[in-house]
Formats: sequence, structure tokens, C-alpha cells
Amino acid sequence: MMTRKRISLICIFVMTLFHLLPLPETLAGDRIASKPYATRSEVIARNSMAATSQPLATQVAIDILKQGGSAVDAAIAANAVLGLVEPMMDGIGGDLFAIVWDPKTQKLHGLNASGRSPASLTIDHFEEKGLKTVPSVGPLSVSVPGCVDGWFELHAKFGKLPMATLLKPAIDYAREGFPVSEQVAFDWERHGRDYAANDPNFRAAFTTDGKIPAKGEVFKNPGLAGAYEKIAAGGRDAFYRGEIARTIAAFMKSRGGFLAYEDLAGHKSDWVDPVSTNYRGYDVWELPPNGQGISALQILNILEGYDLKKFGFGSPEHVHYYVEAKKLAYEDRAKFYADPDFNKLPVAELISKPYAAKRRALISDSKAALRYDAGNPALQQGDTVYLTVADRDGMMISLIQSVASAFGSGLVPDGLGFVLQNRGSGFSLQEGHFNRYAPRNRPFHTIIPAFVTKDGKPFMSYGVMGGAFQPQGHVQILVNMIDFGMNLQEAGDAPRIDHQGSSSFTAEMKDGGTVSLESGHSYETVRELMKRGHKMTWNIGMFGGYQAIMFDAKNRVYYGASESRKDGHAAGY
Repeated sequence: MMTRKRISLICIFVMTLFHLLPLPETLAGDRIASKPYATRSEVIARNSMAATSQPLATQVAIDILKQGGSAVDAAIAANAVLGLVEPMMDGIGGDLFAIVWDPKTQKLHGLNASGRSPASLTIDHFEEKGLKTVPSVGPLSVSVPGCVDGWFELHAKFGKLPMATLLKPAIDYAREGFPVSEQVAFDWERHGRDYAANDPNFRAAFTTDGKIPAKGEVFKNPGLAGAYEKIAAGGRDAFYRGEIARTIAAFMKSRGGFLAYEDLAGHKSDWVDPVSTNYRGYDVWELPPNGQGISALQILNILEGYDLKKFGFGSPEHVHYYVEAKKLAYEDRAKFYADPDFNKLPVAELISKPYAAKRRALISDSKAALRYDAGNPALQQGDTVYLTVADRDGMMISLIQSVASAFGSGLVPDGLGFVLQNRGSGFSLQEGHFNRYAPRNRPFHTIIPAFVTKDGKPFMSYGVMGGAFQPQGHVQILVNMIDFGMNLQEAGDAPRIDHQGSSSFTAEMKDGGTVSLESGHSYETVRELMKRGHKMTWNIGMFGGYQAIMFDAKNRVYYGASESRKDGHAAGY
């Protein structure tokens, strides 16, 4: 049996060969008008733009916009389609967050549509079971799904077309079938095969005669179509107080769960004020906790002290300072990010420039840190799909929605055609932790939308899917554009950096963590990082998924970009 050290050395050797050997088969061809790693041009349009992880969802968004719908209308319609065509990533059994630019008020609005833990499940139950962590799947991992209420909150404030119109394309695709795309087929089989083999409800909802659909196969989901039809006819109460709620509650009880009808009936979303920092003249906006968005702001504040442009993209200095800044921010993330209704959180201090300067001083120019402690800010008052849409009136929405892990809890309520999220697994059971489990508490969340303004005007709506990677992706996109001069598509296609320091969302880094670089980074950079003490490894599929829309105020046009690592698609008219 090989030791872990030997396996690590083999991984480094393989990675080194990957960077050294020519691999012409990985290149689609030469692009003479953009960076060599760009997969396509940006999409440019005058009236409206939509960017999602699925061409069918993007097309539905464009159709809604052409019917006179707002950007929010189009985003809801696209999200409903994504819940059908990417069922392992998102759906109405999960949560939602959004940032909306309202051109009438010239203001950003934030929506936290995440659900709370069951009222009847207490910390004592976990202790009685001898559990040290919340299970990652199964009934104890389920919290109230916030997505549908999020749709209706957004629609009430910014919608134009009836909800029935917005849900009809998804209902039609669910009834008549849709062809499964390549990346989705891969993820469906990889993450769904065990559930399909062992759970009859999952098998009924997400297989055809017991088989997971393959690429190009037409798949139908009548259960989800029925749920969408009930919501279209009965509104948000059809989900939280009607037949769907009663079905979920009865199902959870039959599976030994605690999520009850009263938990669903009592749910509500919260409108919140986005928070920001300025990075080299651009105001970057995130939502405050219980999400992890402010860690992106913390990283940017630390990186602002380094001349990344001088170092160059992919240089050892670029990667080193980025990784060390990420380590510092994620230590604070592990300690302080939680439900603000249950905790007094030092958000203003965490995202301040003076605090960043104190943290930056801990970074060595020549050596990777094995660990950092969380900071001591003063307390003051105070697996996923991402999509973005912009309309002809100037409204822009940055929306992210998820069932947490792939296929969430793995639990499918009888006949409904969607999985319930496992977001409750984001809680800590540690005594005294900010994010410790409590009834009616919102867990730490990974899904985060982002927005950028320039001189008080909208500049970019964007996001990067991928669990704990998301703040890392947010930072890399902006650094690529602002420091390294990349365009919207190049910034997403450029090879990414991933640092992983722990196995959970709330645990601190141990032994410095590991750094993964996508192909395209040079061996010289890998070698220099190893000299500085970074542990290098190789991962597949750990680098997120990106969508973005940028507004060009001079020419009055939208630019759209989408992820080349998934089935992404941007389109406009």
C-alpha cells in the first residue's frame, strides 16, 4: 500500500508533466483577437442580456425579455428551467440569494432567501446521537427551502409579467422533455447513481426506468411540472402553506426528519443592504452573512497592497499573495460568519481597510504560512447555479440558487420531482461557535451573488459557482480584469487557482492547506511556489462556474460572458 507522502509525490510528478508536455489536443484552435486561453468572444448586445449555465435557460430568459418582462422576470423563468435541467445543482428545494440594480432608484437591493432550521430539532438530539457534526445528507441536514419565497419577493418588487407566464416554459419542458446536456449528464451520473440505486423516490424522479439519463437523451419530470403548476396557480402559499408543504412535512416525518409544516408556513425572506469595499476604484458589493460573500471583500482589501499588475498574471508572486490573502480571510470566515439574528457580527470591521492592513502584515513575501489564527475585529453594531440578466431599462440582477451539495440531502418528497437541500450540514455543533446549530437558525451559506459599481453606476453583475471556492472565484475574476486587463470572457476562461485548507465550511486551516492550479500555469510558477513551502496538488472540477454581464456606459451596450467549464451560455438581443 502506498503512503500518503508517496501519493503526494506522484501527484506532483503528474502535475509537472502536465505543465511541461505539449498537449495540442486540449486546444480548440488559435484565437488571434484575444488571449490564447479564451474559448470564445464576449457576447455584445444593445437591449438585453442573459447569462446562465444552460443554453435552454438562457433562451427562456431572452424570450421573457422580448415579451416585455423585466430582468427579474427573466431570472425567475431561467431559474425555474435550471431547476429542471440541472437538478443536482439547484431547484425549489433549495435557497436563493440575489442583488438587484434598480435603475429607477439608482440603488442596489439585496435579498436573503435562505431558510432556517426546524423548530423542533435541538442541539440535544445531535448530542444524544453522539454526532460531532451535522450529517452531510439525510433528514437531519434539511432546512426550510427559501427559493420559492425568494421568487415571489423579487417578483412583487420588480416583476412585470404574471408568475404563470414565467413558469410556463419550465412546465412545458418538464412535461414534454428536454435533451440532457453533456456536463449535466456527467454530474447526474456521478452524483446520482448511489441515490438511484438505493432510494425509490429518487429513482422515480430522476431516472428513466431506473437508468440515469445520458447525454442527448430526452428526459421528463412530471412531478416537478405538477409542483410548478401549483405554484403558478396558488402563489408562494401553494408551496409553504398548501399541498406541497403538507407533502414535504409528511415525507420528512416518514424519514425521521424534523422539518414540519409549521416551519414552512412560518418562513420569510429578508431584504438586506449589500456591503462593499473599493478595489482600485471599483466598488465591489456582496451580501452580508449568513453567507460567505464578505470573504471576497476581505481578500481584495489585502491584495490591494500588492502591485499585482507588475508581477503579472500567473507569476509566483501573484499566486503566493493571493493564496496567503485567502488563508487569512477564510480563518475569519470559519469563526465569524453566521446568522446575524443570533450573533453580533463584526462585518464593518472585517471589511475595513485598516483591518486588512493588520492582516496583510502577517504575510511573508517568501514563505507560505502553515496556519493563521482568525483576527480579533472589534464588534460593532451594525453545488449551485448562478445566473445574471440585464434588461433594456437598465435593471440588472445577480442571482444564485442551490440545493447545497449535489442532489442536496438526497431526499425527494413523494411525487414532487425535486430534492430537498442539505444546507443544515453547514452548521457547527461546537460549543460557543458563532455558527452553532440552534432551532430556527439560518446556517452558514456558501452561495453568493456579486455586483460591481463604478462611480455609483452599474458596471458588472457576476458570480462564480462552486461551494467554498466562490469567494476565490469572485476575487480572481476581478483581479484578472482590473489588474491584468482581461476582458469579460477572458477573465472567466483564464486558468484558476484553488486553495483548500480544511474539509468543512467552518473548520480552520491545518498545515497550510493545498494549492491546485489549472492547466495553463507554468511549471516555473509551480516550482517557485513549492520552494516557498506551498503544498501543490492536482484536482479536477474544483474551479467553479462563471457568468457575468458588464454594462458599457459609453456605448450603451451590454457584454455577456459564460463558463467554458460547464454548459454555459450568454445571449442578448
